Amino acid sequence: MTPDTFQSFLTTGVFAFILVFVRVGTAIMIMPGVGNAFVPANIRLYYALAFTFVIFPILQNKVPNPIPETITLFTLIIMEFIAGLLLGTIMRVLLGAIDIAGMIIATQSSLANAQLFNPAFASQGTVIGSFLTMIATLLLLVTDMHHLMITGIIESYDLILINQLPSMGDIARILIEEISLSFRIAIQMTAPFLIIVTILNVGMGVMSKLMPQVQVFMLAVPIQIMLSLITLGMIISTMMLFWLDHFDQGFQFFYTLATK
Repeated sequence: MTPDTFQSFLTTGVFAFILVFVRVGTAIMIMPGVGNAFVPANIRLYYALAFTFVIFPILQNKVPNPIPETITLFTLIIMEFIAGLLLGTIMRVLLGAIDIAGMIIATQSSLANAQLFNPAFASQGTVIGSFLTMIATLLLLVTDMHHLMITGIIESYDLILINQLPSMGDIARILIEEISLSFRIAIQMTAPFLIIVTILNVGMGVMSKLMPQVQVFMLAVPIQIMLSLITLGMIISTMMLFWLDHFDQGFQFFYTLATK
């Protein structure tokens, strides 16, 4: 092997694979579904390696040529790590709308104190939030929405170039806008619960004034739980379809913000 051939192999092969793997691997490690805490770390690593091996040949033309110096190389690796972290965080924030919605529902139904471990976020969460998050993760895989996330990772190389990372101000603005979108989606999903529980609280407040001797709290909590569970059973399919539609729109929203 001649020196020129070896240099070409390093640039088009090993160097391209390493740079692509840093961004792709970081995004996959925290993306919904594959990146959840209940998926073993070695499985996520194998998936990231296999996926990188498949796509890095089509991204070789975006890799700097020739191989930069050591300091520049480490800078590129850090920039690719930040880019992958940004992509994975955007996906996780959009999934977080479900957990926020579950928290609001649990609070409105007086079930906020019933908490358990939520494997999707590796933290404690409400029972309803964990239930909705598991359904959302399943729907992402069943409806092939994970293909959208994979496509987003590949297309990010046209949006965020390897040697041109957005400024920290732009990254902060993108994250703030995406978090705001996530909260807005959660509020829209839980609007029926907010309305029903508000009406119930107003009625119980009027009852407490008309009949002070009645223990309103003892009556309100069972009714509140029953109404919330009945409402959840009636609208859960609409809620999840609404979230799936806005999950797709969240990616389009991210591309719009990043290209401004």
